[in-house]
Amino acid sequence: MKTKRLLLFSLLALGAIFLSACSGQPLSNNWPGLVADAEHAYISSGSFIYAVDVQNGKEVWRYPAEADSKVLFYANPVLTEDGQLLIGSAGTNHPFLSLNPKTGKENWTESFTGSKGAWMASPLVLNETIYAPNTDGYLYILDLSGKQDSDPIQLGGALWATPSTDGTLLYVTSLDHHLHIIDPAQGAVNETIDLGGAAPGSPAIGTDGAYIGSFASTVEFIQSNGQHEAIATAENWIWGTPILNGETLYYADLNGSIYSLDIATGSQNWDAVKPDGPIVASPLIVGDQIYVATESGSFFALDRDGKIIWEKTPGGKIYTSPVVSGDLILVAPYQAEFSLAAFDAEGKQAWTFTPEK
Repeated sequence: MKTKRLLLFSLLALGAIFLSACSGQPLSNNWPGLVADAEHAYISSGSFIYAVDVQNGKEVWRYPAEADSKVLFYANPVLTEDGQLLIGSAGTNHPFLSLNPKTGKENWTESFTGSKGAWMASPLVLNETIYAPNTDGYLYILDLSGKQDSDPIQLGGALWATPSTDGTLLYVTSLDHHLHIIDPAQGAVNETIDLGGAAPGSPAIGTDGAYIGSFASTVEFIQSNGQHEAIATAENWIWGTPILNGETLYYADLNGSIYSLDIATGSQNWDAVKPDGPIVASPLIVGDQIYVATESGSFFALDRDGKIIWEKTPGGKIYTSPVVSGDLILVAPYQAEFSLAAFDAEGKQAWTFTPEK
């Protein structure tokens, strides 16, 4: 069962890359990426990136103007403090580029094209430096103008997750079962930890280290010196990034179970809550509510005791983690009648967005 699920998720993403290159037609055979600010939601879906007005769900701009079958957007776009929207292509042409989030115009005259693989992961920006993981196993290091700042760091394995940072060190996961702790000031890998399973999600940073789930069906706590231990288990593979909120760590697995771990005691706060299907997307915490989306196309709000407050069914399959914009929670389903839906805290749908042809 686990192998079949791995093949399903891999084919959804990787199959889209090859199909889009061969068909000559724009395809969106991959689940979308999503990020939002107070004004716009930005969706990376197939051949396009869309900016959507969060007040009314209307399209503001799309990039590029015309579809290119060799360019495919999969990762969550990243907004920077200096006003850029960063993303790389997962297609057979794989530029890494910067857009103006207000207009959708390119900021850089030349996109970075130094990688040998696809950009499946979002970059991390730290101290005015871009750290961009690639499926070729390298972590590329760029300045904010898109120029290579220093030599890339070879980590090995396909890099599918955004690096995490405690402000000093980088924590980078790989599909080859390893987590790498990197000192960016030295440009070197401090420690490499075998997680026992592939890790397509990012670590959650805590006070004294990082928490990471993997296909070993465990949550590991990794200290900055490389010491680590499994502090919790799951019924099945953990895909998404755990969410640390105070002394509680929330995570979910491909059996569709949601867990709430008291990290001080190592005890679960509730019996695993299991809504209605496998969970790939990371949970989202806003106020006193926990939002969870499932592969079955359902969207749930839970309270801190694990009780389901309300349930909505946007449809399709939901692999993309929900995000917050103001008073709205945004959900981007895959293979649904629309590409984006907005809900308020009571579960009332504010609007939906479907790209025009």
